[in-house]
Amino acid sequence: MGFLLAVSMGGSACLAADVPLYLDPAQAVDARVADLIARLTLEEKAILLNHRGPTVERFNIRADQWNQCLNGVKWDRPTTLFPICLGMSATWNTRLVHEVANVLSDEARAIYNGWKSDPASRGEHKGLIYRAPVINIGRNPYWGRNHEAWGEDPFLTGRMAVAYVKGLQGDDPHYLKLAATLKHYAVNNVETDRQSLNATVPERWLREYWLPHFRDAIVEGHAASVMASYNAINGTPNNINRWLLTDVLKGDWQHDGFVVSDLGGVATLVQGHSAGKMSYVDAVAQSIMAGCDFSDKEYEANIPAAVRAGKLTEARLNDALARVLRVRMRLGEFDPHDLVPYSKISPAVICSPHHRAVALEAARQSIVLLENRAGFLPLDRAKLKRIAVIGPLADHLETNNYNGKADTTVTALQGIKDRAATGTEILYARGGFVADKPAAKDDEAAAAELRMAVETARQADVAIVFVGTTAAIEQEGRDRHSLALPGNQEQLVEAVAAANPHTVVVEMSAGPLCVPWLKANLPALLQAWWPGEEGGHAIADVLFGDTNPAGRLPHTVYASDAQVPPLDEYDISKGSTYMYLNGAPLFAFGHGLSYSTFKYSNLQVTPGQMPADGKLTASVEVENTGTRAGDEVVQLYVHAVECSVKRAAEELRGFDRIHLKPGEKQTVTFTVPGDKLAFFDVKSHAFVVEPGAFDLLVGASSADIRLRGRIVVGAR
Repeated sequence: MGFLLAVSMGGSACLAADVPLYLDPAQAVDARVADLIARLTLEEKAILLNHRGPTVERFNIRADQWNQCLNGVKWDRPTTLFPICLGMSATWNTRLVHEVANVLSDEARAIYNGWKSDPASRGEHKGLIYRAPVINIGRNPYWGRNHEAWGEDPFLTGRMAVAYVKGLQGDDPHYLKLAATLKHYAVNNVETDRQSLNATVPERWLREYWLPHFRDAIVEGHAASVMASYNAINGTPNNINRWLLTDVLKGDWQHDGFVVSDLGGVATLVQGHSAGKMSYVDAVAQSIMAGCDFSDKEYEANIPAAVRAGKLTEARLNDALARVLRVRMRLGEFDPHDLVPYSKISPAVICSPHHRAVALEAARQSIVLLENRAGFLPLDRAKLKRIAVIGPLADHLETNNYNGKADTTVTALQGIKDRAATGTEILYARGGFVADKPAAKDDEAAAAELRMAVETARQADVAIVFVGTTAAIEQEGRDRHSLALPGNQEQLVEAVAAANPHTVVVEMSAGPLCVPWLKANLPALLQAWWPGEEGGHAIADVLFGDTNPAGRLPHTVYASDAQVPPLDEYDISKGSTYMYLNGAPLFAFGHGLSYSTFKYSNLQVTPGQMPADGKLTASVEVENTGTRAGDEVVQLYVHAVECSVKRAAEELRGFDRIHLKPGEKQTVTFTVPGDKLAFFDVKSHAFVVEPGAFDLLVGASSADIRLRGRIVVGAR
């Protein structure tokens, strides 16, 4: 910073007497921010609210320019690549998610420290505001960005969001490690026409389903920033939705950070929602007045005119700027670099063996064993002479966007080669394709590939087929059109299984796959997501039994496309998610098998009766009754026995992933506050807990309830 005059004296910073208040680390952050704002011209304020604006030369304040780190930090060199966020959600392990986010923030800080120490270093010199996590709710199984999010349940998503945000932002009481940005606020999970889409959402479901996880990440996680999404809610585009950005976020939830528009958010207002009828000055003024603090070049270009025309008050402008600068102060940008505790993180941590080990563990814990007839898995490597590895995703590792590029990646084929017994012959055939059918001239080549896969399977003791989706099927800007396996992959599986009944299928997709034939006809089926740089090793570890699988589905796998409600139906009680599903699913929310068995007993619920503002405690004893050590994900659901409105069949209100040795027992305890039994009452516009009985359901999935208890809630 231009006025910074500091010398090191005995390990502390001694500041010259004429240093401006805003550069004095000993002063309160709010006082420093106010001092800096008082020194700025209107044009300089406008520049500082353009996240990629030019440097404010008078004070040498450069634009942060933000970065991405969804499941790996974006850089011009390799960084550690983790499973997609949906896969991390499938771990049902918030402690692990926190550890992953801590690794991400270590690598992000290390990159920052590298160029701060050597301003001439190559590569982008990005700041410390990171656009993660994506916590939009997965109500839409066709959504092209399901891989970026955490599933269909707001409680699970909220727990994961809090863990991830705290891992990114660190635990220092004064400094932020990174500034997390929650995306995309709110009701955003359709890519088709997303820049002009209007989501019509009943008030009850907006409050009960579409917002609670954002609240958790703000109130409990203290996320530093929030991104306003492109879409409108009930006719009001989110960039100018004062109720959403100010009344709820900054009022009800007391968010003291900033709101940033999605890229091109102002242009979307002008060109999309208003179809050219709104001027850029009006769009900027309305956005800031509604609560959108930070944006693109349109802010820099139009803020001065908006203020001078009386369309934007200087008080609101200063509040927006204060919110942005407060976060940047807490990141340590205005302090001597060495004073910030995170400045000691070395670039040597990037892609370190420890970080790679965390990526491997995350991938292992994310894998869901969907089906395992007669204990077909794990495979006994000592008895296998030939293994056929087949499928278009067997030797392909799909990443996703908003992450960096990995160093060495391990495909499933390589992982099986590395983990198989010495001397085992590994046969490989691609066999099929994922995206559109090949052109007519390639039909014969595709048929030849399929024949080769069948012959390969015939020669082997076991066939392992890797199928799923790629970015050509589900990605930002691209929704899926079907839940079925794309391409000729189901034909491939059927042909291979006919040739070799000892066939295992591993699904490598983000969104759910509706595969009833596979479930009914194969001895074993796994979901391995897009598993990150160590995915191949993790898959092989599960297949060969070195890892006992314990991943659980973070979404419902519907029985058919016909079971999915229309995409413009935002009232989830019309058949969306496990809570209101019409009919049985193919695989239930929370489902996942193990190579062990677990017994649940001795459910204790206290008190038997409580006031609406009280809290209950439920404890259950879980025992590993199998012969292998393993993890069990214990899940607690609640259900209102009677209510004046339609309530969910089950609502997740607690979970814990525990590790048990054979014969070991552990008591798992959940605490549920009364407000987690509430519904949103549209008459009073508030959450209420109606007096009456509530069932407490404890089990291994939403469809595998082992024990039931009941509590009676009295009037407040």
